[in-house]
Amino acid sequence: MSDKTKNKSVLQANGLQATLAELKQEVLALYLADQIPWVVGYSGGKDSTATLQILWLALQDLKPEERTKPIYVITTDTLVENPVVAAWVDVSLEQMQTAAEEQGLPITAHKLTPEIHNTFWVNLIGRGYPAPRPRFRWCTERLKIDPTSRFITDVVKQNAEAIVVLGTRKAESSSRARVMNRLEQQRVRDNLNPHTTLPNAYVYPPIQNWTDDDVWMFLMQVKNPWGHNNKDLLTMYQGASADGECPLVIDTSTPSCGDSRFGCWVCTLVEKDKSMQAMILNDQDKEWMLPLLELRNELDIHDDSHLRDFRRMNGQVYIFKTKDGEEKKVPGPYTQKAREQWVRKLLRAQQYVRAEGPPEMSNIELISIAELREIRRIWVMDKHEIEDTLPAIYEAETGSPFPDGVLDETQIFDKGDLNLLHELCDGDEIHYQLLRELISVERQFVSNGRRRGLFEALEKAIRKNYFEDEEDAIQRALALKGRLDEGREKVDSLLDLHEMGG
Repeated sequence: MSDKTKNKSVLQANGLQATLAELKQEVLALYLADQIPWVVGYSGGKDSTATLQILWLALQDLKPEERTKPIYVITTDTLVENPVVAAWVDVSLEQMQTAAEEQGLPITAHKLTPEIHNTFWVNLIGRGYPAPRPRFRWCTERLKIDPTSRFITDVVKQNAEAIVVLGTRKAESSSRARVMNRLEQQRVRDNLNPHTTLPNAYVYPPIQNWTDDDVWMFLMQVKNPWGHNNKDLLTMYQGASADGECPLVIDTSTPSCGDSRFGCWVCTLVEKDKSMQAMILNDQDKEWMLPLLELRNELDIHDDSHLRDFRRMNGQVYIFKTKDGEEKKVPGPYTQKAREQWVRKLLRAQQYVRAEGPPEMSNIELISIAELREIRRIWVMDKHEIEDTLPAIYEAETGSPFPDGVLDETQIFDKGDLNLLHELCDGDEIHYQLLRELISVERQFVSNGRRRGLFEALEKAIRKNYFEDEEDAIQRALALKGRLDEGREKVDSLLDLHEMGG
């Protein structure tokens, strides 16, 4: 799409009232055409707000008996959203639900969250996943796509089909325009694009041809029908110098957030969190967000190998060859020490925000107790870190005891026993980890009253920790890689001989 087409204002060309009247007519025709329920993506930003307003205003024109089809407004809370925006969205959803009931509209608001085992902190602090990178973008699907897909899938199961209404626009980017243009060619009905991944779901983008100016012109001149203040929304954008919002992500074709956007405050997929940075610089009342920005920047360092294990989660050491021919190891998950530091810093930041932030932040949960429970379980039961350090860290940073008591009553080793075991290993951390895991594995199988799989689990522990040290592990990995490369060369030679008739 050319820049000229991309920047053409629909509202300036046709006028606000004429454009709105035409869109409302389009919405009503689609709404009354069948009994397929609608799912509206709402992030609280300008595009989704404008989209929902148009739908809302159109429904107001219908007679009560014509408002038979449910409209589900969904927003995905990743649990690591910018706190200012998250608070804004929460208030908006409350007002939306109240206003819909008062006005007799079939609109219900739903806040979706990732399942506990999929949250950002459970994966990063619990399992040790490194901070997301473009080549290891483990967060988007778990935090955004999965909760949305589950909701839409449930609607489809109950109603055979669903129409997903989104505020996506071609003017967002050239790549977005290409995707939307391609989907238009696959339309099975007017104004409905096929969903890229979910069967029997269709996407309706009412403002697909609007520019940024169109969106703001509409929001500033048309009153929000559920009572939220659009001028406050503009102020929030201006304060963050944001040129876009983090959209409701329904599939991998949805564009990632830009450099200056509202979204996850921990996001390391962009060079800098310009929106949070701008909020702090532009408003002294938002200096309480500084610890969040500092923690985000600590996660986003170019070389974090000193924080990560030399082994992958399965215990293997992977070596790859760089473009310069250098052999380098692929670092694994965050070490136990690093994960303990991340949870300390996160709880410290949470305490600071509660004390120094505005009243609505007094009970903010940067990390929930449910997440901490799951992290603790992963550390002790899955990673065999039987020191069980999380309760002590929690109490040290918050001044309150951890809500739960002993995680595993069958645990027979106390802190003194483990210190003695550490001393007996004479500072050899790998051998200490091996003995600790062997003890933990044996105890788990005994307490569960079963023996099947015990020897396989013990063998797995030994394979992960049998190295003398990191250098020994790397040398073994290089030797294995050399043997594999040599084997591939022999196979290639045999294939060449076969092709030549040898």
